[in-house]
Amino acid sequence: MAPPLLFSLTIHEYAHARVALAFGDPTAQRLGRCTLNPLKHLTVLGTMMLLFSGIIGWAKPVPVNPFNLRPRRLGDALVSLAGPMSNLALACLCALILWGVQTAGGKLDRGFPVSAEKLIAYTLVANLGLCVFNLLPLFPLDGHHILREMLPERMHRGFMAWQMKYGVVLLATLIFAPKVLESVLNRPVFDPVRELLGHVINYVMAFFGQRWGPA
Repeated sequence: MAPPLLFSLTIHEYAHARVALAFGDPTAQRLGRCTLNPLKHLTVLGTMMLLFSGIIGWAKPVPVNPFNLRPRRLGDALVSLAGPMSNLALACLCALILWGVQTAGGKLDRGFPVSAEKLIAYTLVANLGLCVFNLLPLFPLDGHHILREMLPERMHRGFMAWQMKYGVVLLATLIFAPKVLESVLNRPVFDPVRELLGHVINYVMAFFGQRWGPA
């Protein structure tokens, strides 16, 4: 997953920079961020984390001066939305390529260590994940910018105060809680609970299988 994610993060940050320029803010362009060169967008620590973990990594945020945007609120929202939407567009493109390959009944690779087909599938998954994740309305993700600009201006200060206080905590909880919960539930003391749930699920499936018959 690391190569598709590195590529997808580059597309994501480029989209932020390009839309900011389109709405009148040249800050990212002056810093060389309106480019598809990944070296301009990736950080050493974020890239190393991605290469070692395969799932967790980050790029440098694109600097945007909202006071240069015209119109400011719409521009700010669309600059934030550009990143996730670029990932969604790339995911759709990958889906179309895979659909075309399957329809043609052929393979995209001939003897490569990792098939091009599988790499495109990984890119699709990575981009869908980036799109959904970055739309979460929690600081510092793009979603909190979008939600803020949808609120009345009188609520902005309180909204940002709440985000700075709780946003990162909630985001960290969403990221790490499933792993912690999984490690806790995998302890032997919970074996009877898992076994009971397994029996209940099997009973329900068997009941409906007998009631409805085979599909």
